[in-house]
Amino acid sequence: MPKIKIDENYRVILPEDFWERRNFPEGVDFWLNEREGDIILHPRLPDVHKLYIEATTGCNLQCQTCIRNVWEDPVALMPQALFDQIVSRLPELPELKRVVFTSFGEPLTHPHILEMIEAIRRQNIAVTVGSNGLLLSPKMAEELIRLGVDRLVVSIDGVTPETYAGVRGAALSRVLENIRQLNALKRRFGSLTPALGIEFVALRSNVGELAQLTGLASHLNASRVLVSNVLPYTEAMREEVLYGHEPQEPMKSGGFPVRADAWVMWGTLDLPRMHWGAERRCRFVNDRTMVIGWDGGVSPCYALSHNYTYFTIDGRKKRVSRYLLGNVSRDSLAEIWMSEEYVRFRSEVRMFHFPSCPDCDLRTTCDLRENNEGCWGWNPSCADCLWAQDIIRCP
Repeated sequence: MPKIKIDENYRVILPEDFWERRNFPEGVDFWLNEREGDIILHPRLPDVHKLYIEATTGCNLQCQTCIRNVWEDPVALMPQALFDQIVSRLPELPELKRVVFTSFGEPLTHPHILEMIEAIRRQNIAVTVGSNGLLLSPKMAEELIRLGVDRLVVSIDGVTPETYAGVRGAALSRVLENIRQLNALKRRFGSLTPALGIEFVALRSNVGELAQLTGLASHLNASRVLVSNVLPYTEAMREEVLYGHEPQEPMKSGGFPVRADAWVMWGTLDLPRMHWGAERRCRFVNDRTMVIGWDGGVSPCYALSHNYTYFTIDGRKKRVSRYLLGNVSRDSLAEIWMSEEYVRFRSEVRMFHFPSCPDCDLRTTCDLRENNEGCWGWNPSCADCLWAQDIIRCP
């Protein structure tokens, strides 16, 4: 282990072979932190790999499962000038590989979404679009093909018209016809993209259709089905929860348990965990992801990107406050990412330096949990996070 020294001006002196032993570029800056007596060096690197952009908080649906039923945030579009600022600053992130246009709103409702996608593609960055599929007209589909969108994830929360309409209040037939037209256009233009993914939020009322969903995915030439549990924002959705704190029976497809990330005939079927207790890890942090809201506010993940309430795995009502680490209207993307607060937050999450609230003897009476705080570690706390357990999944 290389030794470091601190001089009389509290500057860190690194060993001569430090740069050879690490993959950091020479001359990189560090934030210095102390955790439980240990000194930790956090490199300041603009190493974002994935960027979620919330083009709008508006939607053409009002789904039973959606956060929009309880949140306190405005319905708004990302202004074009703000988006142009984001695009102009993308060169600050040399390792950026993908931009994802999806959020709790429907990105295809933004009047300039195609121009936004085109601006990202000009930077030779891969694009994913998440949609409910209702606005995927032939003209829209043709433009997504032309622009080189390489992934399209469509939310389908029911295989029968009745189940789908019960969750989303819309016609499943329209979504399926739009996907068929997309596939016809891909064949016409000889394009393999956008590759189709299907996202399915599993509920007590629709989980019996999971086997039918895999058959539908094959019929629609989908390469991936991502199954997530529901995050219950309302009392009605609490009744639909399938998972729990104690071990649960695995989710099944075709009557048989299927492991997560299983290969099936047509692609992959990604299933969520069904109970608390996994080694906690944050895909947002581990994948080096940044989330930019409609107003330019930067959050570390979906869970902390809005103001809302939900019910924890043991039924406690929790209020989550949006956690902002900067705003692209006044700060550069790289400086936000490399700021001391953001760097230290990612370190805390990678170590998962948080208590496990659902396992605590005081879990039913602790009032800190009601406001997304913890008794130790960083605040806002990730101690209850169901994304970190892979119980809730995102594309």
